[in-house]
Amino acid sequence: MNSLQGKTAFVSGGTRGIGLAIATRLACDGADVMIAGSNPAHCKDATNSIATQSGGRVESHAADLRTVDGCQAAFDAHQRAFGCCDIFVHSAGATKGGMFPDQDDADFIDGFALKFHAGVRLSRLFWPSLVASHGNVVMIVGGASRTPDAKFMVGGAVNAALANFTKALAGQGLQDDVNVNWINPGQTETERLQQLLATRARDENRSIDEVRAERMQAEGIRRLGQPGDTAALVAFLCGDEARHIHGAGISVDGGATKGYF
Repeated sequence: MNSLQGKTAFVSGGTRGIGLAIATRLACDGADVMIAGSNPAHCKDATNSIATQSGGRVESHAADLRTVDGCQAAFDAHQRAFGCCDIFVHSAGATKGGMFPDQDDADFIDGFALKFHAGVRLSRLFWPSLVASHGNVVMIVGGASRTPDAKFMVGGAVNAALANFTKALAGQGLQDDVNVNWINPGQTETERLQQLLATRARDENRSIDEVRAERMQAEGIRRLGQPGDTAALVAFLCGDEARHIHGAGISVDGGATKGYF
């Protein structure tokens, strides 16, 4: 029997990119899954895509997770569908690239609202259920939390805050028997990466191919990551065999991170 058989999972940002890959992998490994995203059409498409690849139950809910009401609505939808939660994965939050000081407050406020504050609010809402099930929390953070970039200040600041929160949450998890970890994906081939490359190419008056090649060379990686790379690690962390991995931030970046902690 697969170690995720019979478990229920909630994946924020589960309609596209890394979040969709995670939701798909969890469902294929036996979990019943609720995905949340802001676009109803994307929710429907993602639900259908996951359902065709797995035998489990897949539900979705469209809500603006930037808001308290949106987080509450997504949580309520999950509770109505499943009544409990074993796995909470927070993958929502596409922060914007840009050049300082031209980037205004709106980009910073929006970045924190969706990625940081939604992560905090959803953790609070799901915590009692996760305690009851001795469950798992996995936050999808990002390498910019440890490697600041003058051209990606919003993402770096938000990621660092979320990583710090998650490490503190792991301390609470030790008391309540909830496993808590976070993942720092590197350059991963998603729509979001394409948008970031396009923004930087525009700001620097260069082609997207030039920006992509420069970043890969600077990081010294063999290839760009795939969403499935991160999804595979999430599935492992949520299985019984990974129970002793707790409070850890793990990079999935092909060796781009040069520091040892």
